Amino acid sequence: MAGFAADVQRVTVLGAGSWGTAFAKVLGDAGRDVTMWARRESVAEEIRERHTNESYLPGTPLPERITATADAAAALDGAQAVVLGVPSQSLRANLTGWQPLLPPEAILVSLAKGVELGTLKRMSEVIAELAGVAPGEIVVVSGPNLAREIAAGQPAAAVLACADHERAKAVQQATSNQYFRPYTNTDVVGCELGGACKNVIALSCGMAAGMGLGANTMATLITRGLAEMARLGAKLGADPLTFAGLAGLGDLVATCSSPLSRNRTFGERLGRGETLAEAQAATGGQVAEGVASCSSIRELARRHGADMPITEAMYRVCHEGVDPRQAGAELLGRSRKPEWS
Repeated sequence: MAGFAADVQRVTVLGAGSWGTAFAKVLGDAGRDVTMWARRESVAEEIRERHTNESYLPGTPLPERITATADAAAALDGAQAVVLGVPSQSLRANLTGWQPLLPPEAILVSLAKGVELGTLKRMSEVIAELAGVAPGEIVVVSGPNLAREIAAGQPAAAVLACADHERAKAVQQATSNQYFRPYTNTDVVGCELGGACKNVIALSCGMAAGMGLGANTMATLITRGLAEMARLGAKLGADPLTFAGLAGLGDLVATCSSPLSRNRTFGERLGRGETLAEAQAATGGQVAEGVASCSSIRELARRHGADMPITEAMYRVCHEGVDPRQAGAELLGRSRKPEWS
């Protein structure tokens, strides 16, 4: 892609789930004209006509600057920035269909947090491959961004990571409003790894809560989970400081602590003794991102020689049927070592 608009005014958000809708609201409240693409025409019509999306953000009025359509070509026409707001494991399939429709000079923005199964690619790498752009041109959004709180206008911050700082600044300007404060960062690897790994650690915190464990256990899982993330990041060339920031510790604390976190609540069901299928049925057929991500992150860690025992334990619970209590006992029974080894 050649040039791009430094003053982004027209934005397309592809995906009308909770986070895609909340991010569209952020853009609308920042004075941008937003077109959303929804898979179902009924959702698009509701957003367009009633300015609500009750299926995903009940009770949240959306700015009148937001419109919606189920026609991807119409949604993308004239966009200066394109926000990819679909789940990580469905990004490739969706983007394959959207690729011919992408405006050539639009800034591409990724909301997805995960590592792709099979390829072990981060989301910006998947986007770069399919969209035919340089990886350094993609802006990644990360941080403690629970959709319902942001949609309610509660103060929050985020990180916009891009190797091309000018692109990150353009998205920063387009998303800054009275409740949403975005910061820029050039460490895309660290921000994406933080966003993906925290889902797995949140599963473990949910399981601990489901087993009736308290604050000491939660703090232990969060801090040791942070150590795991930093170890993997070091192997892949991330900046260690990123994991102390919004995309690392910030996102980790929010996702591990809040009942609004799907990964935490899913893990809580597993900790209470439900099977993966039972937990999935209880959440309307939706599987938390961390369930898939623990497989790909585990494989990525093994490939690069990074020790990630909590991730290993979550993989065994989710994919090998190990009881969460047994997994916890195995974590506690590991060989003793210095904290920073």
